[in-house]
Amino acid sequence: MYLSNIKKRFRKIDTPMKIAILSRNSNLYSTRRLVEAAIERGHEAHVIDHLKCNLEIEQKGPSIFYLDKYLEGYDAVIPRIGASVTFYGTAVIRQFEMMDVFTAVSSRGIVHSRDKLRCLQVLSKEGIGLPKTVFTNYSRNVEHVVESAGGVPVVLKLLEGTQGLGVVLAENQNAAQSVLEAFNGLKARVIVQEFIREAKGADIRAFVVDGEVVGAMKRQGKEGEFRSNLHRGGSSRIIELTEEERDVAIRAAKAVGLGIAGVDMLQSERGPLVLEVNSSPGLEGIEKTTKENIAGKIIQFIEKNVKK
Repeated sequence: MYLSNIKKRFRKIDTPMKIAILSRNSNLYSTRRLVEAAIERGHEAHVIDHLKCNLEIEQKGPSIFYLDKYLEGYDAVIPRIGASVTFYGTAVIRQFEMMDVFTAVSSRGIVHSRDKLRCLQVLSKEGIGLPKTVFTNYSRNVEHVVESAGGVPVVLKLLEGTQGLGVVLAENQNAAQSVLEAFNGLKARVIVQEFIREAKGADIRAFVVDGEVVGAMKRQGKEGEFRSNLHRGGSSRIIELTEEERDVAIRAAKAVGLGIAGVDMLQSERGPLVLEVNSSPGLEGIEKTTKENIAGKIIQFIEKNVKK
């Protein structure tokens, strides 16, 4: 398994915990690494498919029935909730929170991060750098919308898009108008965002755990592609963040209310600009790029916060 050759191991603690990892697939890299890291620290780890949990709410208190038994005795939960199941996934997390189980990522933080518009509004209120962004209720005045975002080229993003899907670069006014009209015709909610030319198709992913950047990588889109997502064929390399970039990443995660976050930023002439704050950032890209045991640091974060 990846990272098995790393010589530096974390010392096991004296009081083991029972940890639930909410994931729909135990074979996913991130899920496997979290299980491995928990076991290395001397803990008990269980992978639980949150979509198979029944939530029982009654006067005597909340409970969760999973497969053929009630989930009891858990000290902490690590949510790995996909965007498509945010509603039910956060309901399960809330149930654990009501049962006084520590959750590494709060249900509220996930909800805030998944609503891209709300997330940008929160970041703006905190004075964090962002690309100019416009949201409109199917406005027919496309020219004004584009100009408000800084003029062409502009980036149009579906509010529900993930991993670079639903993201379009409109290089001229006609293209912007055509794309906006198409989305409007489908009653799809989109934001229009400033295109940061000097970023040159690259962005930064800063991985934040407990108010600290524990790893960072620069992702470069493949030739001819302005999106840098690794899922779309992009490449990555380790990067040393500037003090300003590190500060912005930490502030962004805190503003959204996330103890664990992947903060995506662009390097611009006016400083780092936050694109997105991800509440379920994948571990594979960041661990393989930085060679850091990020999963282990997540377990340490839990140990720090669980009262035994």
